[in-house]
Amino acid sequence: MKFLKFLLVGIFFGIVLVKSEAVSWYRIYEMFKFQAFHMYGIIGSAVFLGVLFIWLFKKFRIKSIEGKDIDLAPKDKGLARYILGGTIFGFGWALAGACPGPMYILVGTGVFSMFIVIAAALLGTFTYGLLQKKLPH
Repeated sequence: MKFLKFLLVGIFFGIVLVKSEAVSWYRIYEMFKFQAFHMYGIIGSAVFLGVLFIWLFKKFRIKSIEGKDIDLAPKDKGLARYILGGTIFGFGWALAGACPGPMYILVGTGVFSMFIVIAAALLGTFTYGLLQKKLPH
């Protein structure tokens, strides 16, 4: 019962992504071929809202739901890690036709082949965990 609010927000988020066609393989294909603005509009809106809310959190010193200060630590600098990580993420997204969040939403819509993609993503995460200390960060 403690996590019911998170489940309900997740279900709502899934419905929004399905209705906006953000989980559609065809829309993702269009995006990677630069044929439509649809996905770029969704992603751009999310980035804009993220920047806006972070700015509001900092400006008005918004507290978390538990009443604690929200502390956003600055990210480490380094171009190579973001280029390499983003490229691997993009290849995975293009090959699977879905990024990590929508993989679960697609399972919920009946695309059970996404279980293979989820298993591969978990295997990749596990492999990263094993190699993390040997990779440049």
